[in-house]
Amino acid sequence: MDKRPVDPPLSRRNLMAAVAATTAVTALPVATAIPSQAANRQGPAADRQGPAADPVNPRPFVVPALQEWDGGTGAYRLTADSRVVVHPHDAAQLLPLARQVTQEIAAVTGVELAAPRATRGTDKGSILLRLDPGARHDRGGDRYTQEGYTLQVTKDTVAVTAPAYSGVYYGTRSLLQILLRDETRSHVPAGTAQDWPNYRLRGFMLDVGRRFFTPGFIRDYVRIMGWFKLNDLQLHLSDNEIRPPQGDWSMAYDAFRLRSDKPEWAGLAASDGSYTRADWDSFEDTAALHAVQLTPEIDAPAHSRSFVRFRPDIGLGGPNSDHLDLGNPDTMPFMKKVFNEFVPWFRSPEVHFGADEYTGPEEQYRTYFNGMSAHLRSLGKHPRAWGSLSEMTTGDTSAYDRDVTIHSWNNGWYGPRAAKAAGYEIINTNDALLYTVPFATYYHPLGLDGRYLYDSWEPHVFPGAESLPPEDPQLRGAMSAVWNDLVHASYTQQDVHGLVEKTFGILGQKMWSGTAAALSYSTFTAQLRRGALGPGLTTVTPTLAEPEQISFGAAATASSGPNAGHVTDGDPVTRWTSRSEPGGPWLSIDLEEVRDVQRVVLDWGPEHGRSYDVEISDEGRVWRTVASRRQRDRPGQDELSFEADRARYVRLRGHETGAVRWTLWSVQVFDVPDRARGRATTASSTETPALAAANATDGDPGTRWASKYTDNEWIAVDLGSLLPVSRIVLDWETAAGRDYDVQVSDDGLQWRTVVERRGRATAGVDTVYLPQPVTTRHVRVQGIKRQTTYGYSLYRFDVR
Repeated sequence: MDKRPVDPPLSRRNLMAAVAATTAVTALPVATAIPSQAANRQGPAADRQGPAADPVNPRPFVVPALQEWDGGTGAYRLTADSRVVVHPHDAAQLLPLARQVTQEIAAVTGVELAAPRATRGTDKGSILLRLDPGARHDRGGDRYTQEGYTLQVTKDTVAVTAPAYSGVYYGTRSLLQILLRDETRSHVPAGTAQDWPNYRLRGFMLDVGRRFFTPGFIRDYVRIMGWFKLNDLQLHLSDNEIRPPQGDWSMAYDAFRLRSDKPEWAGLAASDGSYTRADWDSFEDTAALHAVQLTPEIDAPAHSRSFVRFRPDIGLGGPNSDHLDLGNPDTMPFMKKVFNEFVPWFRSPEVHFGADEYTGPEEQYRTYFNGMSAHLRSLGKHPRAWGSLSEMTTGDTSAYDRDVTIHSWNNGWYGPRAAKAAGYEIINTNDALLYTVPFATYYHPLGLDGRYLYDSWEPHVFPGAESLPPEDPQLRGAMSAVWNDLVHASYTQQDVHGLVEKTFGILGQKMWSGTAAALSYSTFTAQLRRGALGPGLTTVTPTLAEPEQISFGAAATASSGPNAGHVTDGDPVTRWTSRSEPGGPWLSIDLEEVRDVQRVVLDWGPEHGRSYDVEISDEGRVWRTVASRRQRDRPGQDELSFEADRARYVRLRGHETGAVRWTLWSVQVFDVPDRARGRATTASSTETPALAAANATDGDPGTRWASKYTDNEWIAVDLGSLLPVSRIVLDWETAAGRDYDVQVSDDGLQWRTVVERRGRATAGVDTVYLPQPVTTRHVRVQGIKRQTTYGYSLYRFDVR
């Protein structure tokens, strides 16, 4: 799919400005963010009287948020004697899940449980997984029946009950997230949760046609989707470069990612990466375990260079093309043959056949659309397609097959209201809101707008006047998408993950239970980082660090034990364990350069330290102690703050009595605070109200300030009082400054320049060190010359 802005062509800035200007006015209102009484009932314990009454447990935080919670008192405590069990009638379906959950509990908590078993009774400490096909819920309705669950927790047992497998699986995700966020990773608050999704489809599409992603990455993304209760992974398996170099399609990049072992298909699969039947089976096996539908997409009749390369005779206008000639009587039989070959690989009840952005004759396109839809149904699959009928027709779509699910990806090509009026089932895949094109200059090159999605979006929301009623029966759900248009750019699959991870949990929240989290955006995202991506990943690693953390990904060494690097990898379910050492072990972190340090946060596992020092060093030989802890009595987080200092190395050293072994989930080293965060920020101009100056100082790396398209623009922050300042951190969007000054002022009226920047030619992070620290109240970046024809745009304006 060609993800260039369309109708009319817009840059990413113009496009997102238009979205921000129109969506707030015309989108139907999102439901109120305050949970109903039914969503957070306090249970019978709330009626108790007198000082002896135990406090009622509030709703635990999970992503996505629970629809209903009836709080009890007390908590279930996980111990080594706990065990995951299933009823004998459910053993065939649920024992594999029970085994996985047992492994995941060990990863999340460090507690090794006995092997799961099938049993008719539940002992104290049991975690029961149970299918109850007759279970129903009035509010949840069909959504509860298909994917909902009940999580019932007492002081003695945990039970996850659901009408279907997917519900049991989702209940275990909630259980694991609750354990992960408990301070000691061992307690689950007593109470009953009843949970279900607002929408049937909650998806993510990945363009593997223009960039190969390894099988390990695909399997990990299935696991991550399950963690956030997303249920449809669409793999875009074929595509090509948008424009041919020098007009020659034989020089353009193209790829078809499925590799048949039959000789007749030799040469069709891409030489730089493809998936075998064994690979695909592994995707399907992982998807089945994690309640995810794997939806394949083979895109034609546009974006078809791979097929024209394989069969030059079916190219539109000849072999120098990326479109199929639908007037050629051999074209549709060939495409049917392609689907005949690969559809038997697919366990999904649906297959996507593309059908977007074709420029050939409409009548031939209609014949292809209808013919391929019917053919997929003859193979036992329901067809899905990209909505293109507004552009492909003069308005009369009555002759097009209606038994197709339409991805409404662009209002101009086929908006949701037109698709609804025609009777189609719809998936919101709107390009302006849900497309990421990594490192391009259009759509969302650095990831989706998390604050907008959290505050203003749900699956029924489209830009312009196209929004549908919430939970419209023809709206199946929504799907975000990554399009790898820049086929020659040098980014990695992990880089793509870094763009996606920023908003994946937000999308999971808004697609499952909308505004039920009832938290501010900043509070929600802080909690989201704590839960990361879940256990079991083999290829993908987390990318989200706490603000001011400077140890993320840093090298770590230890006196003993493997995997010291786990304490800085950002993954809350990996850990370092030392050997038993007299006086306790040590662990050191190399920050790679001398940095400001002021705080260290430790997350202890079950074998926690009791007495220890935090030491720092410039060169790793001479150490000075900056903080100490004595007689700590529990696992969990320990924050040690100290007077700001500068160092390259930070070391944790034991002062234990006797021989002691340590287990640590993480060690986070923090910079001095950003003095600009949340402070009053002003600018000479803003491109749109949604791109306000305050975005640069809100602590959210996904929001930005943008000025008008002129050179001498400025942005300034009021620190609130006279404070010491030694450096400024600017994170420029593509619309970056070439020449600019950093200025300071005591009163916001008289300014003096402390640093001049000249000739900067790249976007991204620019750390500006002042020649000498200054004490000031106001800091300003005064633009002189832009890098582009756009204005100035900053994701971050930090003052330290």
